[in-house]
Amino acid sequence: QVQLVESGGGLVQAGGSLRLSCAASGRPFSDYAMGWFRQAPGKEREFVGAINWSGRSTYYADSVKGRFAISRDNARNTVYLQMNSLKPEDTAVYYCAADSTHIYSDDGNDYDYWGQGTQVTVSS
Repeated sequence: QVQLVESGGGLVQAGGSLRLSCAASGRPFSDYAMGWFRQAPGKEREFVGAINWSGRSTYYADSVKGRFAISRDNARNTVYLQMNSLKPEDTAVYYCAADSTHIYSDDGNDYDYWGQGTQVTVSS
């Protein structure tokens, strides 16, 4: 069992930056690939990016590539999502998730555990 808690969301102007954190507890953090997803009101959940267990490999949705960056600190049991050049269309609740099976995945159904989410609002 893994518990995930996101933090760092908030209100930011377009063009600004935020860094989200996701702290994990429970089973060894390095057992899991980690992903970030988001869901805007009235829309389906969307893959943002993922990172493998070691942090050496990352994978991003085209919509955030070049603006967002995922990293992890296994010693701190934490994964991060650095978001730069934010746009109003990035407004959503952001979730982190843990996947014990795959190197990394863009399919939310592959993830075993989810956090409660943190709201990110980008004003124009």
